[in-house]
Amino acid sequence: MAHEVKTTCPYCGVGCGVIARVSDDGAVSVKGDPEHPANFGRLCSKGAALAETLDLDGRLLHPEIGGRRAGWDEALDLVAEKFSQSIAEHGPDSVALYVSGQLLTEDYYLANKLMKGFIGSANIDTNSRLCMSSSVAGHRRAFGSDTVPGSYEDLELADLVILTGSNMAWCHPVLYQRLAAAKANRPEMQVVVIDPRRTMTADIADMHLAIAPDGDVALFNGLLVHLAESGAIGWDYVSANTNGFAEALQAASGLDLPALSDATGLAQKQLREFFRLFEATEKVVTCYSQGVNQSSAGTDKVNAILNCHLAAGRIGRPGMGPFSLTGQPNAMGGREVGGLANMLAAHLDIEKSVDRDLVRRFWGAPAVASKPGLKAVDMFRAVADGRIKALWIMATNPVVSMPDADAVEAAIKACPFVVVSEMQRQTDTARHAHVALPSLGWGEKDGTVTNSERRISRQRAFLAAPGEARADWWQLAEVARRMGFQEAFRHSSQSEIFAEHAALSGFENDGRRDFDISAHAVIETAAYDALAPFQWPQPKDKAPQERRFFAEGGFYHADGRARFIAVQAPQPRRVDAAFPYTLNTGRVRDHWHTMTRSGKSARLSSHLAEPFVEIHPRDAQTIGVSDADLVTIESPLGAAIVRALVTDRQAEGNLFVPMHWNDQFASKARIDALVAPLTDPFSGQPASKNVAVRAKRFSAKTYGFAVSATKPEGLDAAYWAVAKAEGGWRMELAQTDVDGDWIDWCRKAFSIPAEIDPIGYTDRTSGEFRLAFFDGERLLAALFLSPRPVAVARNWAVSQLSASHANLSKRFAVAAGRPGADKPDPGATVCSCFSVGVNQITAAIREGCHSVEAVGQKTSAGTNCGSCRSEIRGIIHACLAAAAE
Repeated sequence: MAHEVKTTCPYCGVGCGVIARVSDDGAVSVKGDPEHPANFGRLCSKGAALAETLDLDGRLLHPEIGGRRAGWDEALDLVAEKFSQSIAEHGPDSVALYVSGQLLTEDYYLANKLMKGFIGSANIDTNSRLCMSSSVAGHRRAFGSDTVPGSYEDLELADLVILTGSNMAWCHPVLYQRLAAAKANRPEMQVVVIDPRRTMTADIADMHLAIAPDGDVALFNGLLVHLAESGAIGWDYVSANTNGFAEALQAASGLDLPALSDATGLAQKQLREFFRLFEATEKVVTCYSQGVNQSSAGTDKVNAILNCHLAAGRIGRPGMGPFSLTGQPNAMGGREVGGLANMLAAHLDIEKSVDRDLVRRFWGAPAVASKPGLKAVDMFRAVADGRIKALWIMATNPVVSMPDADAVEAAIKACPFVVVSEMQRQTDTARHAHVALPSLGWGEKDGTVTNSERRISRQRAFLAAPGEARADWWQLAEVARRMGFQEAFRHSSQSEIFAEHAALSGFENDGRRDFDISAHAVIETAAYDALAPFQWPQPKDKAPQERRFFAEGGFYHADGRARFIAVQAPQPRRVDAAFPYTLNTGRVRDHWHTMTRSGKSARLSSHLAEPFVEIHPRDAQTIGVSDADLVTIESPLGAAIVRALVTDRQAEGNLFVPMHWNDQFASKARIDALVAPLTDPFSGQPASKNVAVRAKRFSAKTYGFAVSATKPEGLDAAYWAVAKAEGGWRMELAQTDVDGDWIDWCRKAFSIPAEIDPIGYTDRTSGEFRLAFFDGERLLAALFLSPRPVAVARNWAVSQLSASHANLSKRFAVAAGRPGADKPDPGATVCSCFSVGVNQITAAIREGCHSVEAVGQKTSAGTNCGSCRSEIRGIIHACLAAAAE
């Protein structure tokens, strides 16, 4: 019988509500939940495509030991035995857990309870270290707690929204659509985007400040000085609620305006305009994300921002305050349970004996870890040098996402015992597991997550567990029991774990700690199952309320006052002639992390189907690269090969490469292999936005594009990138020579039976070579080769995998790679929701559609999730500008 389940999206930290509908035949569809206060029914392209990622292709469906199938008891016994043996022989710090913001809070809670309370080591860290730990450190230094003061509503109430280090349009699309709608309703609202790149987020910006990499501390220090000189300090608030203003102002005063211009890369006029705008606008929200956090000065950047809001007293009131946008669906939940190696559960401090004692007594633990554990980068160094001998990795792929990723892979391969809890069997990390444990995925697992505005929502299961997959919390509890900790890990459901977590949050609290959800400390299963989204805090015996923090002080340092933090701008990186370019890594609109989920969706892969580098036209000219050429990017640590995207949206001297592509989807595109393990000294967060590299054209003799009904395997090519497509797969490739038997190559790569002969042709003048293999009326594969990047109507070629080819002449059209006049090429996909291409949009513009709304009415592009509206607007502007010339 068809049924609907309300759940929460598993992608970014916005935490959108989703309604999943399971039809009578088992088919799943998704839509936004109009009642969820994070998104009010909106979904981005990734959320809208969730149903397309639920197949069992590549799933790990049973435990494995050494690559062979095993039973749960055998696998869990071995994990417990190896961990216990290492602890007995080498001490508790010889084992470690590396976990993830993809875990549910209940999973996270038991992982931390096991490691910090019962194993007695704090060697548990999370991939949230890579995205939000500088924000955590900045909050704790300033506020005395890891508190996000505001709510999403503040974005709509503000008169000035500053987006710094945040490509909100692509990384938090639903929040961006809320902001864009608010600005459309109140055109007087001002938006400032601070980013070296002119990203799609700048589409709604009244001011774009193309700041130099790591110029943020200097910029906000300059703003603090300006506020002091212009009389805009909120002295009543500062004197009543803060300490350290004079010291912070003195530290910020080291640069005059010309020096500030040099440090930020911004014109003095731009600086003055920005400072005056902040000064004159009371309702200011400053949103920041990875461009701030992922830096060797990330914590200082955060505090430079917080200093300005504290100084102006613009915090905790409607429409004003600093706002950290978290990257993962449960990064906040992980922080609440002490997921980071230097924290304890319930926002308690591992370095305070009184907090350790509180947790020890609540858990009945033998000895809570007495010192911070190893943060992510140091953890994998310890794996490499042998200090850590047993490692359990859960729901993350560090071989792709960690800096110096090749060294991380080598460390994992050399580790004596590695456990990986995963959905997919062949991730770049899971392939090195001694024990692989099959975990539940979205739609199968059940628990809670917390979004960026401190809102806790339920993820609910609506699919049966496939094979022998089990919840991560169950795996942890079973290993804990086998290690001798039966009494403390008797949990039989996620609701019991959540209740314990809630009880700890209120234990001996009495308002002294920010995180308190003790209203749910005795929650029963039925109430847990029906739990509606709520924002913390929700203390016991108090009416639920939505609240902001710090409007009237009430900080969590011992004296109740905030701390201004004296920060100084870091010295700019000296340009090394051998590595003259600055590499910036990040996300794209339609993919997520290392693509183990989003890579399953043909729709999501249609927008950007291969790894690429954004490069300024003058830089491209310098290294002899044209649009669509291949580029080798190198740092002292490694190299990658990616496609050139030449654009003046990128600042000269800077390169941008997404972090998503891995060894499952491309031959050499793990971009974090180039990133040095340089970290912020306070947070331990790696610096992924300012990497010295060099770039050169990759000299290929043969370029190729292919479509195939089956996934390409065993690829023999100097460069390749594959992506899921409607009806099969698409592939880009390049070779450094022109020789070879391409028919045999296709048979091996695309599993073409020997009895099927191809059709095709060779153009000796152009050097182009085409092959197509048909099985009756069905296209099995087509390969298009050229001595230059292949000019083929790619989306049309992909569509031929699903077409019928009874007409022999139509088969030769496939080999030619050109649609007929009756089948116009849609062009590269712009709108993933409705598969609308750039050629279709430009055709609508030629027909008089000169607004995003008009294009939407004509083509449907941009009318669903809205993530592509910025791109559509850019196409409109470009077409109209060209027509006016």
